[in-house]
Amino acid sequence: MEHGGGGHEIGAHKVAQIAGLTLHMDTLYMTWLAMGIVILIAFLATRRLAIVPSGWQNLLEMVVTALLDQIDATMGPRGRKLAPLLITLFLFLLISNWLGLVPGFTSPTNDVNTTLGLALMVVALVHILGVTYKGFKYFKHFFEPYIPFVIINLLEELAKPITLAFRLFGNILAGEVLIIILGMLVPMWFPIPNVVWLGFSVFVGVIQAFIFTMLSMAYLANSIKSEH
Repeated sequence: MEHGGGGHEIGAHKVAQIAGLTLHMDTLYMTWLAMGIVILIAFLATRRLAIVPSGWQNLLEMVVTALLDQIDATMGPRGRKLAPLLITLFLFLLISNWLGLVPGFTSPTNDVNTTLGLALMVVALVHILGVTYKGFKYFKHFFEPYIPFVIINLLEELAKPITLAFRLFGNILAGEVLIIILGMLVPMWFPIPNVVWLGFSVFVGVIQAFIFTMLSMAYLANSIKSEH
């Protein structure tokens, strides 16, 4: 199944063996491209800061302000320390989700290795911050309300990165596949279905980036919020 005119097969990856590791080179390239675009957007938005924002500064300030409001509401005062990470995560996911809509490009998030890596980072940070702010009594909640519940709570904890990763991966991959199928089924002279689905995919890219970021906030909030 070819992606646009770029010769990329959905679900398959260009692999390379390095030091005994199998690397998905197309995912790596697109990940670095997404990172570069995020850095470029941040540079363009901040190179000429003005009291009355316009252009890139205005667009980025709208995104940052909306996310800061969500961080304050979800995580409390301590959340501001994690704001740079969460805002960067949202922007990276947004750009990554949209890259696959460009002919010849793929989304880094259509590779489960990317989404699972991000999900594991979030869950690891949850426990690191939990111990940092609450000490080892942080682990007490795994045994609540009764000690036997530790099994259920541990299973729930293991499910967090899996559900977080596969929700994003599945939605982005499915969107790219459907765009390709529409391109094959719908004649070029009748582009309306393709345009409509492309617009919907742009919207889905925003929603999926937002959901991943919001769930990350919710998980992290349990670790950093004061018990009082």
